[in-house]
Amino acid sequence: MKIVKRLHLFMLQTFLPLFAMTFLIVLFIVLMQFLWKYIDSLVGKGLGMDVLGELFFYAAVSMIPMALPLAILLASLMTFGNLGEKFELTAMKASGISLIRVMAPLIVLVCLISIGAFFFQNDILPKAQVKMWTLLFSVRQKSPEVEIPENVFYDQIPGYNLLVKEKNKDTGMLYDVMIYDVNHGDNVTILLADSARMAMTPEMSHLYLHLYEGEQFENLREQRTNDRNVPFRRETFFDKQILIPFDANFNRLDEQGMRQQYVGKNIEELHQSIDSIGHRVDSIGDMFSRDLRREASTMLPRPDLLQVTRTDGSIDEYAVKRREELKKDAEELAKATRPFSIDSVLNSMPPAQAVQLVSQAIGISREHQNINEFKSLTMEEEKKSIRRHEIELIKKYTLSVACIIFFFIGAPLGAIIRKGGLGTPLVVSIFLFLIYYIFDNTGYKLARDGRWPVAAGIWLSTMVLAPLGAYVTWKAMNDSSVFDGDRYKNFFRNLLGLRSSRHVPLKEVIIRDIENHRAAKMLEVAGIRCSALAEALSPIRNLWKSYVGYYIRGIDTGGIHIVADEINRMIDYLSDCRNPRVVMKLSEIPVIRVLWVYAPVPWRWLGYMMLPLLPLSVPLWLYGERCLRNLRKDLMKTADICRYLQTEYFPE
Repeated sequence: MKIVKRLHLFMLQTFLPLFAMTFLIVLFIVLMQFLWKYIDSLVGKGLGMDVLGELFFYAAVSMIPMALPLAILLASLMTFGNLGEKFELTAMKASGISLIRVMAPLIVLVCLISIGAFFFQNDILPKAQVKMWTLLFSVRQKSPEVEIPENVFYDQIPGYNLLVKEKNKDTGMLYDVMIYDVNHGDNVTILLADSARMAMTPEMSHLYLHLYEGEQFENLREQRTNDRNVPFRRETFFDKQILIPFDANFNRLDEQGMRQQYVGKNIEELHQSIDSIGHRVDSIGDMFSRDLRREASTMLPRPDLLQVTRTDGSIDEYAVKRREELKKDAEELAKATRPFSIDSVLNSMPPAQAVQLVSQAIGISREHQNINEFKSLTMEEEKKSIRRHEIELIKKYTLSVACIIFFFIGAPLGAIIRKGGLGTPLVVSIFLFLIYYIFDNTGYKLARDGRWPVAAGIWLSTMVLAPLGAYVTWKAMNDSSVFDGDRYKNFFRNLLGLRSSRHVPLKEVIIRDIENHRAAKMLEVAGIRCSALAEALSPIRNLWKSYVGYYIRGIDTGGIHIVADEINRMIDYLSDCRNPRVVMKLSEIPVIRVLWVYAPVPWRWLGYMMLPLLPLSVPLWLYGERCLRNLRKDLMKTADICRYLQTEYFPE
């Protein structure tokens, strides 16, 4: 029991520092991404460090949902990768402690982190996002600092364009100044000055310009189309002072408007908003449907709406008669509204009347189209608002689930890869997180645009990665070699029919000596069987018989298995030979493998179906024939090497 408690404490002490380090690193990276995204809105505004620090703090808090799963993935990969690389995980398993038992304290810790992430998403994140977006919008609306460049028109002052040919950075004096006042539309006022000084008023609400030795040109009225001469006024001055309205203060916007958005609401408020918006959508839909029914009903008489009973219970004879007339009118109108040829009606009219009738019909259709499009846009905006609220509601839960899934991916992968440090775990983490981010972003856009149900779109990344986490956990518990490169190389070699070379190492220490007569017997048997099998696999001269036999009978792979096992037993026995030339010669023996192309069709009936499929079956047959030729060459080469070794080194 003490060992288990020490193991749990050891795992926590190993994981927590790595988790804290990776979390801070990842949070810094995503914060830099936020900075580069909105740097244009921050530069040149003259913001104080307190405002920037507050904005970055709220941005960092808002980026925690993106940084937390990646930090858990990277930390778990590094933790179990270090344990596997130092063989500490192997020692734990050798002591009878399973991988799940080793992961148990971290599973509890990650579950606690996930619970905390849920409450963070529900209680803290909405407030942080409200403050961040309010502050960011306030920064965007702030006027930039006046930093006028040389020889470039500066248009950051509302209603004015300034051109400065030269400026003295030491004294702040501007030379060859040209000012265009465009506040009055085409009636532009132009100011020219040899030099000028610029400063802000103490309350930072106006820009003060002190101009020296210049002229002012101003039109007395706007120029019209037929005007050839426009009266203007010219003024020469030696000293002129003007004030330009320019608010350089930082004004915070009210947070109440952002609190009403979906990013500023918790689960309870989101449910209330979804219900209220849904009720409003239903009301609008009912109203639109009533309007459509009313428009359709006004085209036909409604005799059923006519009351024939008076208030005292007597029958109104006039109403009864009127109802009968309305029934007849409805029947006649129904007959008249049956399908008919519009062309025949238009051809029977005068051309002017037909054109007028078509124009009226087009106008009425366009009017109804515009009305219905407006109603559709109104409904679509409301439905989009519902989807946004539903997305934000489901996101309250996805962060917690993502943390658990990433742990069950990272910890088993670290145990399988057995590579510690920051290199390999970082590469694997980035690759997996990119997959998660791509699916998450794709699902979000599909749900936001209404192409998928909201739940399916937001849970898409979880549904993709959850099976991966279960698979790698199962593989790690069974000590499966998921990342064994030789295993995948052999698989593709067998699939493509590629040859592989044999390597027989020269042993430095030989425990048992081989017997010459036994070695000679094994070489003789292997050579005879290789020659016999190569003869049995000799090509059929008739191409049609070869083609039919390939799909109907195939190749007897049982004999190939027997010969391959015989060769492997012979090489295993002769590898203990003390003569290095024998061992080097054994390395020249090809590897005999049983490929799927030797017998591609397991059932005879399927072979008969493959025969007429010439575009597909002929290339496969040619490829199989090529592999069989290579097999015959390998068998003949093996037989020659066996005879050579028997003759030169193991004669009877």
